[in-house]
Amino acid sequence: MKRRVVVTGLGVVSPLSCKLEDLWTRICNGESGIRTVESFDFSNFRSQIGGEVRDWSCDGYLPTKEAKRLDRFAQFAVVAAKDAVDHSGLDFSKEDPYRCGVIIGSGVGGLREIEVQHQRLLQKGPDKVSAFTIPKMMLNAASGHVSILFGLRGPNAGVATACASASNAMADAFKAIQHDEAEIVITGGSEAAVTPIGMSAFCALRALSERNDDPPRASRPFDRDRDGFVLSEGAGILVFEELEHAKARGAVILAEILGCGVSADGGHITQPDPHGVGAAKAMSLALQDARLGTDQIQYINAHGTSTPLGDRAETQAIKSVFGDDAKNISISSTKSQLGHTLGASGGLEMALSVLALRRNLCPPTINYETPDPECDLDYTPNTPREREINVVMSNSFGFGGHNVSLVAGTLRNGTV
Repeated sequence: MKRRVVVTGLGVVSPLSCKLEDLWTRICNGESGIRTVESFDFSNFRSQIGGEVRDWSCDGYLPTKEAKRLDRFAQFAVVAAKDAVDHSGLDFSKEDPYRCGVIIGSGVGGLREIEVQHQRLLQKGPDKVSAFTIPKMMLNAASGHVSILFGLRGPNAGVATACASASNAMADAFKAIQHDEAEIVITGGSEAAVTPIGMSAFCALRALSERNDDPPRASRPFDRDRDGFVLSEGAGILVFEELEHAKARGAVILAEILGCGVSADGGHITQPDPHGVGAAKAMSLALQDARLGTDQIQYINAHGTSTPLGDRAETQAIKSVFGDDAKNISISSTKSQLGHTLGASGGLEMALSVLALRRNLCPPTINYETPDPECDLDYTPNTPREREINVVMSNSFGFGGHNVSLVAGTLRNGTV
């Protein structure tokens, strides 16, 4: 019999706030973390806006010398993981390190370090490239450093499925605990791709919003006038724990992970299936895994990137899976406020979904001004909505055709 998995800790790094409760308050107030990018000169770029984590520091989390040995994306992961563990109340000195793991996703890993060292190579020659280049750029650096921080020796992996990375990591963590490979897994995603290469490459794809004169209103999922996503950075890390283990130590159980579904479009390397067939399959599998009907989901945190094709495909997928029940579901895209953190997005969005579940409050989709006839569901426009929430779904879809849906709910046969 599969073991049950619960969430006991949350940690976040985002353009809007790096503190969990403050982030939730700002989300519910409809604030935006999107601004003109200041860390680099993007004045000659088609898109000059993004979700930067401003005034970033690892002080209080890592010694300055050690922090310099981590790329920004790994720093985000370590800080969010430390906050999540503190939130969970775990003391790893009392745990078997071989029963505690780390599985963290990232779409591109240490992109900033690659750019910095490439410039050193060109300007100063190969002998001046840092010896820390590989340890900083490798995608698994986030999971590696988190495991080192806490001395954890159980399952450890870095997951890369583009914008589905964090959700794939959480699905793997869920299964690892279900199948008795670990008692605890620190999981989620981290990303720091707001860099010249990151921005220029997505500009070349014509994937980014060019609403440079009004950054806070640029990310507008499901709105008729959306013109692309806004590139952002951050991390969302959760502590997954086996239910009986959590109960035995008196943990506060925030939610239960009820099911997951994964699929592939098998169609195009960047464009989603136009009818959302792969996305629909992931949602259907998640419901099946959770043993739930389509009338039992109250809230969906949509992938909702604010691209014309993606939002339309996700809407069609939701309607194909939920049928008449789709109109009764509150849906929102918190990317309207945070932008698209790529491989970190699923972690941030699952953290916010857990808070929505606990607070019985659906966060809004801001900047929803002009309905799109092809996106005709309830997207919780502009203001949060109170309603009873017992089960939530979080969707993540990535380049390469990767689709992941996760379902979480209040603790079955018990209370949270």
